[in-house]
Amino acid sequence: MNGEERTRWPHILFGFDGTAENDAALRWAVEDARLRGIGLVMCHSWHWPYPAGHTDPDIEAIMKRAGENLLDSGVRRAYELGVPGAVRRRLRRGPVVEALLRASGGAALVVLGQSGEPAAGSVALELPARSARPVIMVRDAPAPRRVVVGADGSPGCATALGFAAEEAALRGWDLHVVHGCWEPGAVAESELALFRDRELLERTRAAELDGVVAPLRARYPDLRIEASPLLERPFDALWDAAQDAGLVVLGDRGTGFDPLGATATAVLRRAPGTVAIVPGRRSRETRTLASDRRVPARQG
Repeated sequence: MNGEERTRWPHILFGFDGTAENDAALRWAVEDARLRGIGLVMCHSWHWPYPAGHTDPDIEAIMKRAGENLLDSGVRRAYELGVPGAVRRRLRRGPVVEALLRASGGAALVVLGQSGEPAAGSVALELPARSARPVIMVRDAPAPRRVVVGADGSPGCATALGFAAEEAALRGWDLHVVHGCWEPGAVAESELALFRDRELLERTRAAELDGVVAPLRARYPDLRIEASPLLERPFDALWDAAQDAGLVVLGDRGTGFDPLGATATAVLRRAPGTVAIVPGRRSRETRTLASDRRVPARQG
């Protein structure tokens, strides 16, 4: 299981830290649990402040009790927000990312709070880069009733599109599929000629995007879907669309040295609202490489 805990009970895993910013994320997690008809598992991680090997049972007992009390307050808040069914708890010792990865084995998705621009090594960047589950980073910002998803024809694209369509349909929001298709450096040599004819490039990418979106239209006939092939760089296209989105969804498109990909990392850092990273083509080896090169994670 690679250290992951398997909880067969269908659930959303929520990382709870007790901060004011965390409350917006808890509201999102509770709503998602209600809409999906699944449970909620609340996880809190506490840190041992002393050097490795140092033991002090009394201090450890105090810190565990503080963590339990914090979880108790979080569970009470979840019930106030109308969470369906029971809320299960996970109290873990150690780094936040490691705790959430271990706890996420049976989760449908992971929800965390995020405020400000995440720094290198933060939970907001490290967890999506290593998680085998979708991770939603919730920002407490106005949420237009629209989901924006980036489409680029990569292997992980279909998974991200499916997740975005499901989330939009559950919430009764519109779906905007954006393809920033000005990427001459990322296409096969046989397609480079397209970039000498902008009209042909737009027609070609529009037809491809229609083919990608067609299964979503068939699966969700009541969902309003807009598909936009744009002659812009992927980040620029997504950045413009993100200004009018309650949720931006991206797949991973990276390598072992950049497991999220440049566009996903940039959007996750700078987007004004909530962002979901959906693992698609990321392999076990890629996640291992990301783990090998990680730096200690920080909240925020």
